[in-house]
Amino acid sequence: MAHIHEHKDDLIKRVRRIAGQVEAVERALESDADCAKTLHLVAAIRGAVNGLLEQFIDAHAREHVAHPDLSDEDRAQGVEDLLLAIRRYAK
Repeated sequence: MAHIHEHKDDLIKRVRRIAGQVEAVERALESDADCAKTLHLVAAIRGAVNGLLEQFIDAHAREHVAHPDLSDEDRAQGVEDLLLAIRRYAK
């Protein structure tokens, strides 16, 4: 999974930002913050996670489905892995 290793620092930064956003929701709940403020914080988390997922889907599709050096078997496995992830996300 060299494609993940190449972008490891960026991915870790994104995950840490998401963790910070989750902590902000926790702080908002603990301090009885306004409902609208908390709602916006949760919506921001969803957007951030969607962006992270999009980055992974893109990288996976390019490296494990569309890469010209893949065997048919590897390509089929890449498609199955991608579809499984999408199904889990869609639930």
